[in-house]
This record gives sequence, C-alpha cells and structure tokens, in this order.
Amino acid sequence: MSTSEPEALATHLQEIRRGTVVLASLVACRRPQYGYSLLSSLEESGIHVEANTLYPLLRRLEKQGLLAAEWNTEEARPRKYYTLTEDGAQVAQTLRDDWLALTASLTALWKDAQS
Repeated sequence: MSTSEPEALATHLQEIRRGTVVLASLVACRRPQYGYSLLSSLEESGIHVEANTLYPLLRRLEKQGLLAAEWNTEEARPRKYYTLTEDGAQVAQTLRDDWLALTASLTALWKDAQS
C-alpha cells in the first residue's frame, strides 16, 4: 500500500461521514437535544462526530430553518435545545429516501460486480 492511499481513504471516509452526520443530527433532533446530549446520542448510535464539527453544524441547520433552538434556563446550567422544524422533517425525510435509494443501488451494483 502506498503512503498516499491511507490519506485518500481518510478523505473519502470523511466525505461520507459529513453527509451522514447531517441526516443523523436531523433525525436525532426529532426530540429536543442540547449539544452534548446530541453528541452522546450519535456516539451511542455508532456515529462518531467531534464537538468542533457538531456545534457549527447545529448553528448552520438552525440558520437554514431546519432546526429550531431554544434556551432552557430552568436548570442550574443553561442549555440550548435544538428541535427539528417542519421544514427540517421534510428535508430529513427526503435525505432518508435518497439514502435508502442509494443504498439499494450500491447493493445491486456490488452484487452485479460479484457475479
């Protein structure tokens, strides 16, 4: 294996994960989540994401109107909770449908290549 191959693989894996984290975050925010709880939920589901990646993503999804944010100051430590909006739910459904179609296509392609 040449020295550039692991680097190229890491880049491709990062590209796949980037889109996966967006969809996973939208799905997880069907119930209110604050940043750390979302990070934990994703990790428990097998989706690893760094905090320095997740927090800017949450702000971007909020700015796009896909997540709504609300501060909860009732607890000792104020937390910003994110919840999926109606537009976010529609986008999540479309992304999920596309994900499933791509998975089916890749599975068929993989099987065809094995024959």
